[in-house]
Amino acid sequence: MRLFDLRVIIAFLFGLYGVVLVVVGLGFTSEDDLRKAEGVNINLWAGIAMVVLAAVFAAWATLRPQFAKTGKG
Repeated sequence: MRLFDLRVIIAFLFGLYGVVLVVVGLGFTSEDDLRKAEGVNINLWAGIAMVVLAAVFAAWATLRPQFAKTGKG
């Protein structure tokens, strides 16, 4: 797996933002926020989805690495 593979960068960013949203959803959501969203903790669910997507991108980059073809046979 290469460090600058675009899938790794996307996985890192989605994972970072996802963790932030999970923390905000678990620790900083008020009853007023829940009432505005009709009882759904949007930050928590969006954060979980982003962390799952980050795991998918990281697994994809790990299991299917991309290598440039060299001129040697």
